[in-house]
Amino acid sequence: MPAFSLEPERIAWGARLRALAAERLRPLAEKGEPGRVNRALAAELGRLGLLSRVFTSGAVDLCLMRESLAHACTEAETALALQGLGAHPVHAHGTPAQRERWLPRVHDGTAVAAFALSEPGAGSDAAALGLRAERADSSDRHSTSTLAEPDGQRRWRLSGEKRWISNAPEADFYTVFARTTPGVGARGVTAFLVPADRPGLTGTSLDMLSPHPIGALDFDAVPVTTDDVLGEVDRGFRVAMGTLNLFRPSVGAFAVGMAQAALDATLAHTARRDAFDGKLRDLQTVAHQVAEMALRTEAARLMVYAAATAYDTGAPDVPRRAAMAKLLATETAQYVVDTAVQLHGARALHRGHLLEHLYREVRAPRIYEGASEVQRGIIAKELYKEWEAAL
Repeated sequence: MPAFSLEPERIAWGARLRALAAERLRPLAEKGEPGRVNRALAAELGRLGLLSRVFTSGAVDLCLMRESLAHACTEAETALALQGLGAHPVHAHGTPAQRERWLPRVHDGTAVAAFALSEPGAGSDAAALGLRAERADSSDRHSTSTLAEPDGQRRWRLSGEKRWISNAPEADFYTVFARTTPGVGARGVTAFLVPADRPGLTGTSLDMLSPHPIGALDFDAVPVTTDDVLGEVDRGFRVAMGTLNLFRPSVGAFAVGMAQAALDATLAHTARRDAFDGKLRDLQTVAHQVAEMALRTEAARLMVYAAATAYDTGAPDVPRRAAMAKLLATETAQYVVDTAVQLHGARALHRGHLLEHLYREVRAPRIYEGASEVQRGIIAKELYKEWEAAL
C-alpha cells in the first residue's frame, strides 16, 4: 500500500467522525469555558470510545481522528490529543500498577492527563531541563508514610517550574520530565508520573491566545519515588522523544483538519459572494488563491499520512518524516487560514466566526511539540546522518 493512501473504510470512518463531532461534541464544546478543562467533553469522547482508540490504534488512525475532529470541532480534537500526549508515556512505559490506576480513567475521560516538558528556560531545547530531581531522605518536610519505600529503593524531591503546560493546572496527573543527573544533557532526564494532589505541587492558569487550557506548575520539593518513574531512571528523554515522534505527525493532522475547514468555508463564501458584477470566484486572483490553498493542504495531508505510515511500519526514518510532516502541515495551515480570512474580509474577524476561531487556534501548533525552527534542525540532522551512513 502506498504510504499516502487511505482505504475506503478509513475514509468512511473519517466522515462518521466529522458527523459525530458536529452533532455530539461541538454542542458540549460551545458550553465550555475558554481556558478551562471541559470535563463533559472529555467524558463524551470516552463514551464514544475515541480516547481508548488513541492508545490501541496506530499513528495513521490517530492522524485520521485528529484531522476529522479538527475539521468540525477543534476543542474536541485538542481534548483528545492532550489525553493522548499526557498518558501515552504511561501506556508505553508505565508499570502495571501505574497503567491499572490511570489508563481506564483516561480512556473514559474521567481523569485528565498532561505532558509536562516545557520550562521557562527550556522550551524547544528540551535537553536543557532545569526541574531538579534531588535525592530525598526521611527528613524531607513533604515525606509521608504512604510514600515510604523499602530500603534500597530511590526517592527524590522535585523542585522547579514547568510552564506552558496544556491542561495545567487542572489535570489529574502529569507526565513530568526532571533532571536526575546534572551535567549530562539529555542523558540525565527521568520521566515521572506525578498525581496532581502530590504535596508541594501547585499551579496557575496562563491567559494565552489559544482557547484550550494552558498553565504553569510549581514544584516545591514534591516527593516522588521509584514507583513514580516511567521507564528507566536517566532515560526519560527517550520517553519524551518517543511520544513526540508519534504525536508530531498527528499535530500535522490537526493542522490539516483546520486548513480543510478554512478551505471549505472559503469555497462556499467565494462561490456565493457577489463582487464586481459576478461572484468572487470569477476573479482570477481569487481563484488562484483558492487553488493554492487546496494544493498546499493536500500536500500537507500526504506528508502527514506518509509519516504516520512510516511510524506504523517501523521505518528507520520516522524522526525526519515526523518533523517534515509537523513543519509542513502547521506552516500550511497558518497560510490557508490567513488567506481564508483575507478572502472573507472583515466578517471573518467577528468574534465567534469560524475563521476568527481558527485564526486563534492555528498559531500555537507552529511552536508547541517543537517549533518550526526545531523541526528544520531535526530534518537537517537526520539527512546528514543518512548521508554519512550511506558512505
